[in-house]
Amino acid sequence: MSTVVLTAQAEDDLVDIACYIAEDNPEAAAGFIEKMEQICALLAASPEIGRQRAELATNLRSFPLDRYVLFSIPQKRGIEVLRVLHGARDIPSNFPTNF
Repeated sequence: MSTVVLTAQAEDDLVDIACYIAEDNPEAAAGFIEKMEQICALLAASPEIGRQRAELATNLRSFPLDRYVLFSIPQKRGIEVLRVLHGARDIPSNFPTNF
């Protein structure tokens, strides 16, 4: 069975994104969260898909989700989601060396 683990930072990212989207369209916010869950299930089943992002952190991979990018690390039985960031953000500054 594949598992998805969200870091506290990833959970905060998702709450912030959902709240931002919900300001204009609550249904779109719910749809975003649903897509996120589907992508996480896909990645957990096949943790090696997505773009390698070794320049940001060891074993890090990224996968696009609308205007956002999901960053995860493959685990033995799934993935650990580290961050979910808007694609226009300064991505490297959001990955300190302690990841």
